[in-house]
Amino acid sequence: MSQIEVRPAQAGDRDAVLAFCANTWESGDYIDQVWDDWLLNPDGRLFVAVVDEQPAGIIHMRMLTQEEAWQEGLRVAPQYRQQGLARALNEAAQLEAMRRHATVIRLVIHSENERSIHITESGHMRRVGSFAPHIAPPLEVERRPVQEHTQLATLDDLDEIIDYLNVSNIFPVVGGLYYVGFTARSVTAELLEKGILAGHIYLLRRWDRLDGLAIAEPREERGQKRLSLGYIDGTAIEAISLIAYDLRRRLPELGLDVVRVYAPDLVLVRDALGGIGYQWNSSLFYTYERSLE
Repeated sequence: MSQIEVRPAQAGDRDAVLAFCANTWESGDYIDQVWDDWLLNPDGRLFVAVVDEQPAGIIHMRMLTQEEAWQEGLRVAPQYRQQGLARALNEAAQLEAMRRHATVIRLVIHSENERSIHITESGHMRRVGSFAPHIAPPLEVERRPVQEHTQLATLDDLDEIIDYLNVSNIFPVVGGLYYVGFTARSVTAELLEKGILAGHIYLLRRWDRLDGLAIAEPREERGQKRLSLGYIDGTAIEAISLIAYDLRRRLPELGLDVVRVYAPDLVLVRDALGGIGYQWNSSLFYTYERSLE
C-alpha cells in the first residue's frame, strides 16, 4: 500500500488538485474560485494528501470565530478513494483546529452524499441540524395589505430576544446555529449584539409581544446580490410567513435581487415559505459538529 502524507498545500499543487476536482459534479466544482484564498488566508489552513508524491486529496479548515472552526472542501481523486485519505484529511483539519484553540468544528454535507456521511459519522461527529435552501425574488406587487411588518432590532431588545430563543421550539432543532455563506456558527449574545448593530436582525411584534424574528444579511454571491436569511423563527406558521413575506417586500429598498433562506428542515417552515412564493429544489443539507474540548 502506498504511503499517505498529509501536509499544508503549496502553490505548485494547484494544477494537480484542480484536475481531479474538475468533475466533482456535473456542473464542475468551485475549488478553482477559492484556491488562492484558502491557500493564503491566515485564518485557515489548506491541506493536501499526497500519495507517491502526487496530490490526491484536499481539505480546508478555517476559524469562523475564536472558538468555532469550519471544515470544507474535502475532495479525493477517484483513483485514490477508499484508501483512508478522507479520514486522514479530516484528522489533519481537526488537529489544526485544536492547535488554534477551537472548541468545536462543524461541516455541512448534502443529504444524498452517503459516502461522506458515513466517513463523517464514523469520525465521531454528530448531526446537530439540517436546512433546506429556499429562494425568492422581490415582490412584484403586494398581494395583500399587511399591517404586521418587521422592525429592526435595537440593543434594548437584546434581552428579550435571548429570552425568546431560550423557549423557542425551532432554536434547538437547528442546533442553535446561524447560517451564512454555507457555514454555521452558534447564535450567541455576542453574535446577536453584532447583528443588531449591523441592522441584520428583524423582529415581528404582535399583541404586544415578540412573535418571531429573523437574522439576515446582504451578501454578493456568484454575481447576485442576496439577502442571506440564516435564521428564522416564529411562534406559529403565520408568524414565519409574515416575516419571510416582509423580507421579500424589503428587497428593492435594500438594493438586493433575491432572498436566500437556510430554512430549518421542518414542515412548519417549509409550508410557511412555500405558501408565499419561496422556491425549494428539494435539496437538503445536514450539519455535523464535533467537540474539541
